[in-house]
Amino acid sequence: MRKLLSRTAGWGTVLVAVVCWEIVTRLAANPFAPPPSQIAARLRELWFSGPAERLWLTDTAIENIPPSVLRLLTGWAIASLIGITVGLAIGRIRWLGEMFEPALHFARAIPPTALAPMWVVLFEVGTPMQLVTIAFGVVWPVLLNTFDGARSVEPVQYDTALIYRLGPLQRVRYLIIPSAAPKIFAGLRVSLGLAVILMVVSEMTGSVDGIAFSLLLDAQRNYDMPAMWAGICVLGALGYLLALALGRCERWALARHRHSIDTSFSSRTEPSHV
Repeated sequence: MRKLLSRTAGWGTVLVAVVCWEIVTRLAANPFAPPPSQIAARLRELWFSGPAERLWLTDTAIENIPPSVLRLLTGWAIASLIGITVGLAIGRIRWLGEMFEPALHFARAIPPTALAPMWVVLFEVGTPMQLVTIAFGVVWPVLLNTFDGARSVEPVQYDTALIYRLGPLQRVRYLIIPSAAPKIFAGLRVSLGLAVILMVVSEMTGSVDGIAFSLLLDAQRNYDMPAMWAGICVLGALGYLLALALGRCERWALARHRHSIDTSFSSRTEPSHV
């Protein structure tokens, strides 16, 4: 009941904010800040006025939403895989951490957009350049959070795993990853938000399709402000849905890891019967 009331209050706050937005923009009558009603009408016209068998998606939506989402998730997945793997390695192997930690903090401080000219030269304009831009920008929260989580394993727990003769892979699976999982998911959440931003940046650099290209860049060129704001709303909705999906995966994964480690250790502590 409390959760239902909390969600109702949350959506009520959103509704009040939209009503205030509508009133303020109509009073201001600024052509660069249209009211939400105009934005919603333009959004429906551009993206959600198709046939019902296609979930009301227009040709523009079908041509631009999947490429953007695919680039975003692919770049984020590549960065997550690299970040978790490298973070676990340098977090548990002390000499690796001491060797590479200063370089990692230096690379993290470089703005991803500052390297866009180099990516264009190395990979040319297109999907590879966009994936590299996204992956380089979002890998650092995952890597550094994984590194910190891998280092925070309690020595007593690690010694207990050695006493029960858990092998290296079993220690990683049943001890190190579950212990580092909360920080890993914290890094994944931050990196997912950055991935949406970098997807927009990458699509504005020589792209021929995508949400940012179709709804933001093209709308700005044509001074179509409702379409531009519609694109911003689509990006916000996309980020919200991805964060919601990641939150559900996080709850499932953490619960599963807790169950796995409890089962693993309990099976080793049960007395054997002859």
